[in-house]
Amino acid sequence: MNDHRNIAKGLFAGAATTNITPTGSQFLYGYPFAERMSEGVHDCLLSSALYLANGAEQALLISNDLIYLSKSSVSRIRKIIAENTGIPVSKIMVAATHTHSGPVTVASVIDGNDPVIPGPDPEYVKYMEGKTIEAACKAFSNATSAQAGFILADGTGAGTNRYDPSGPADMEIPVLFIRKPDKEFLACLLVCNMHPTVLHEDSRLYSGDFPSFTREILQKDYLKCECPVLYFTGAAGNQSPRHVTRANTFEEARRIGGIIAKAAGSKIMDGVEFSTEVPVSSFRKFIDLPRRKFPDVRNARAYRDRVFNQLEQLRKSSKDLKEIRTSEVNWFGAEESLYLSRLAEKGELETAYDSCLPAEIQVFKIGPWFLAAWPGEIFVEYVLKLKKHFYNIFLITIANGELQGYIATEEAEKKGLYEASNSIFHYSAGDLLVEETIKLLKTGN
Repeated sequence: MNDHRNIAKGLFAGAATTNITPTGSQFLYGYPFAERMSEGVHDCLLSSALYLANGAEQALLISNDLIYLSKSSVSRIRKIIAENTGIPVSKIMVAATHTHSGPVTVASVIDGNDPVIPGPDPEYVKYMEGKTIEAACKAFSNATSAQAGFILADGTGAGTNRYDPSGPADMEIPVLFIRKPDKEFLACLLVCNMHPTVLHEDSRLYSGDFPSFTREILQKDYLKCECPVLYFTGAAGNQSPRHVTRANTFEEARRIGGIIAKAAGSKIMDGVEFSTEVPVSSFRKFIDLPRRKFPDVRNARAYRDRVFNQLEQLRKSSKDLKEIRTSEVNWFGAEESLYLSRLAEKGELETAYDSCLPAEIQVFKIGPWFLAAWPGEIFVEYVLKLKKHFYNIFLITIANGELQGYIATEEAEKKGLYEASNSIFHYSAGDLLVEETIKLLKTGN
């Protein structure tokens, strides 16, 4: 085992990628009531790993081009990595980019209301976990003396608030560059608060959506090498390219990815300060989350009918496709909320809660930055609250498991928005995650 903990202080880093694209046709997961079997590969789904160490401190961050990762998958992945490398489980993070053009990897409770969505393929899940472990172990064994550079990029133009283009958003993108002493780039890491949903139901090819193009363009035009680029999705629960896209095509996904790549890559041209004196540390905690109280079935059904009638009226009267799409998505949520109300009435939601609780909060301190990792799809308002307390904190979501959907806001619940309708947690879970993260940052426990 290549143990970096006994080496003199200074940054050590290693990175690697593996291909986690299914070898056969799989259901493409992400859009309700849409039967989509893959017909080929547009761009490969990747598992990308970055190992960092300074003295006895270690951190391993992994990004997979998947919609979700279950807690059980993360647990198995972490366990085997720890056995093979000696990296403590608590120092390992595994997150999903949230592409909607990849396979089913989690049994979500609301899928029971959707007749076309299959359960996860256990053979693919096993394959994906093995390739993820392979990437992580390669990154560990590849570690060498390294330098790190930190920049903040502006991703304006890649998307907006899903419901109000002028509403709450955060397009500040932290970008971490890692290079060898000879100045060859070793890896790049970035976090963007935007849903990767340029590609829609009519796409039948495996793809990481615009994050894949961000990687490709960064490598080709700015890094000048094919070093691993770890793309993480931040607080994107109510953030979408919907209001800026010109079409739902691969060409448009490339354009959006190019906006992010240029924002990050142009900073290299301006000059980035690199250092080997980069402290690395991490800590975590587990918390319970407040459960949502569901409406009774009668009221949920009446609400579903109202939302559907609104959608039908818009389909007849409006030519605004974005307005119709928003209404359609809210109808999806109303259907799912009705289904959840039925399950709650029968006491049949416990399996879903057991699959994702307790929720893990993990924080990495890398140089001047904190990277906080939460499970679930998180509304952007919660990272904005974190930033009021710590200017140098960035949130990675859908990390170390999932929450069977969203953590929305009180406003979203009052408006009956899709994300609040299909959540199984009360909106106060978001503030609790913020509070507990702040405590963790201040005390380390």
